[in-house]
Amino acid sequence: MKKPMKKKSAVCEIFYINEKNVKAVQKEMKPDGVFVKVAQTFKALADLTRSKIIFALYKKELCVCDLAAILNISQSAVSHQLRILRNLNLVKYRKEGKIVYYSLDDKHIGNLFEECLRHVGEK
Repeated sequence: MKKPMKKKSAVCEIFYINEKNVKAVQKEMKPDGVFVKVAQTFKALADLTRSKIIFALYKKELCVCDLAAILNISQSAVSHQLRILRNLNLVKYRKEGKIVYYSLDDKHIGNLFEECLRHVGEK
């Protein structure tokens, strides 16, 4: 008869602080305000509709009407989500005549989203 395998614990069995590692990380630690912005960015991306908008804008510059058609939701719903993304500096817009085109605010947003897609195994 086989012995049941002992379940491994995911916590330390002793209390030990590696002072060198702690000091190195503390030296590089960012101010709380930076982490608030990071958390807000991930919170914005945690919404399904906003993630789809980011993906669409990662592919092409689009207007609200285009996004509404792609996502099959109302223009007002798209505008509401774009306002949130704009306030977090994730998207920007430019006006051409009577049409407003949206795009990702900078390449970092695209890189972040691409890394997320790679992480979940979809590209």
